[in-house]
Amino acid sequence: MSLKILQSGLLSTIQDNGRFGFQKYGVIKSGAMDLYAHRLANILAGNPEDEATLEMTLLGPSIEFTEDTIIALTGGNLSPKVNGQPIPLWRPVFVRSGAKLEFGAPVSGCRTYMAASGGYDLERELGSRSTYLKARIGGVNGRALTENDELNIRESDLIGKAAIRNSEAKAIPASWYMKPDYNVVNKTVRYIEGREYEWFTEDSQSVFNTEEFTLTSQSDRMGYRIEGPVLALKEKRELLSEAVGFGTIQVPAGGQPIILMADHQTTGGYPKMGQVIAVDLPHLAQLKPGEKIKFEKTTIEEAQKLFVQREKEIDFIRNMVRDKFEKGVL
Repeated sequence: MSLKILQSGLLSTIQDNGRFGFQKYGVIKSGAMDLYAHRLANILAGNPEDEATLEMTLLGPSIEFTEDTIIALTGGNLSPKVNGQPIPLWRPVFVRSGAKLEFGAPVSGCRTYMAASGGYDLERELGSRSTYLKARIGGVNGRALTENDELNIRESDLIGKAAIRNSEAKAIPASWYMKPDYNVVNKTVRYIEGREYEWFTEDSQSVFNTEEFTLTSQSDRMGYRIEGPVLALKEKRELLSEAVGFGTIQVPAGGQPIILMADHQTTGGYPKMGQVIAVDLPHLAQLKPGEKIKFEKTTIEEAQKLFVQREKEIDFIRNMVRDKFEKGVL
């Protein structure tokens, strides 16, 4: 045993990059809502990027560490503290056995990711450790973590290097950190036109690109319901169900959009206003109910350019962190 859940928090689940190759059978991809923060947490903990992390939403759990552990927290800032000592995000932190990690009020964003060096020792289901709540597969028995759950963490060769540091503190942050190009308070989301964009009236297209929409409380890992100006079709039309993805913006008959998120269904039959570009999905994942959002249309060429830039940034961070670990600098 490496850690124990003392209090569950609002929604804490095990997630990884998702399960691939099963959507044709109706099995969704699932995975981390904020893949950028998830991947960086693993890099900072010295793990492969597809290792599982703990995704914590709005109100984090209370966790007791039963062995010395190196963790990394990324994503939204939920005011993490170890034995009352605030600890920073975006760097490795050596946590001693017996320490207690707790979270407070959200400062920015709503989802924090915790990677543990060595990775959580859980079996894969359909090629992934991601928790899919509706099907009850993956993670810990296919459910959110609850009080008294225990998680084992596989052995890590980084622990000995960190333990050398002479300190009695229960949590020892690394002497170095990363400052990502990552703004969780960015409320402008870029998208490319959907297949049915031209089905909507010119007025609807205009307000979609200029007016604010509000994220409602009827939002979860499957989809975000947003409220704003009604989006109307030029004429009533029927649409056969077809493939949808993370970030697809569908508009049901009521005219209020739904943005499909990590646990989205495999097909949908509503007209699609657009598709949120990949680099803006992390910003979307960090929105809280009641917050405002604006949409900005872009091109697929620009979306691809931004995606390549983001991957180059992650590659640079990966190499820098690897260099620190190889030199034993914690």
